[in-house]
Amino acid sequence: MSDTIEFGIGFVTGRPNVCKIINAYYQNIVEQVENMDKQVNITIFILYDMEYQFTKRTDFYGILPQVYKNIRIKYITPEDIEEEKKILVSRYDFKKDEVDLILGHGHAKGRNTVMYFALKRKMDYLLFWDDDEYPVAVLKNEDKTLEWIKQNNIRNHIENIENADITIGHHCGYISPIPYMQVGDDITEEAFKEFIEGISNDIVNWENIKERFQKDNGVTYAKTDILNNGPYEIEYDGTGKWIAGSTLCLNLKSVDKIPAFYNPKGARGEDTFFSTLLKDTKVLRIPTYHFHDGFLKYSQIMRDRMPKNLRKINVDEESIEHRFLQASLGWIKYKPLLMYIKDRCKYKENIIGVKEKLNMSIPQIDKLFYNADFNEILVALEDADQNVTKHYKEYIKTNEVWNRLKDCLIN
Repeated sequence: MSDTIEFGIGFVTGRPNVCKIINAYYQNIVEQVENMDKQVNITIFILYDMEYQFTKRTDFYGILPQVYKNIRIKYITPEDIEEEKKILVSRYDFKKDEVDLILGHGHAKGRNTVMYFALKRKMDYLLFWDDDEYPVAVLKNEDKTLEWIKQNNIRNHIENIENADITIGHHCGYISPIPYMQVGDDITEEAFKEFIEGISNDIVNWENIKERFQKDNGVTYAKTDILNNGPYEIEYDGTGKWIAGSTLCLNLKSVDKIPAFYNPKGARGEDTFFSTLLKDTKVLRIPTYHFHDGFLKYSQIMRDRMPKNLRKINVDEESIEHRFLQASLGWIKYKPLLMYIKDRCKYKENIIGVKEKLNMSIPQIDKLFYNADFNEILVALEDADQNVTKHYKEYIKTNEVWNRLKDCLIN
């Protein structure tokens, strides 16, 4: 058994904010692994997408020189991706449309590409970390004051991943980019409920949204009992073992238990469809948190300036409506496929119900926003419904190609 651990951290990003995350936390990462029983070598993989926010390549190269002293940085460039595609086609008899399913940019392809490069670089473990998350937990005390606790996110994953195929942490903060909506003249609670149920998925649902908005301005707080207790195994519920895409650590030494990520074009849900294929995969939920700054309103946390309160994010704030609409579109574009996988027999009945909820609620939702047309959601849903069998075939094919690809990389 090796005395060295090769630990990868993967960022799939379209925002230069990733450089701020790495610069803010590189020292903490190094300190977490300094006194472990084994030497831990850290490699950060950065897959950047310049089309997401129309950025330049140089926007992603703002990492401080001192970071490189103890951490290896591997940028995955567009040229790297195209070169690997050519190698797979010419040497391993893959077809171009097959490698295009796995390697590239986007939510799912980006994660698959990082997994691919991590395997090529002989990483033992790979932790996905989103570019709007900070390794801190925030608790709300009985007197309403906030308590901030730094998290040993890297160390916690390393200490648990040897006994699992996957480890997954917890999230606090603004978990979903849903702004605060005041129920009243413009929108009724019934319409808000119908809308949330219409776009709902494995993470977003009416009960948790309602509770967060009524109690905590839309914020999810960390829980003391989670922080104080040990890990526990996530059970298969008949359709999946539901995880999120960040603070998600993969044991690449048991890569045969790791499926591919998939999402329909333009959709989110890459972690959802990954979750549906974990029946025989051991998944441990571990006691560590990431704070999700879903609206990028609390970047001062990276400078250890902790807010004394976490406020409502209102619908009329700059850029909020665009972000919320894009998130809603990303969710609705994958909802039909998720419904199809979960219950194919009742798919037609269930999709009609979703359309009814959104047709009833979107006119009220749309009144809250001045520069966004939420009727786009209905158009996107109709398209996703019509293409659900095509997306299902892609979902199956992606994992067939991934399984062949893994054999090439590990043999």
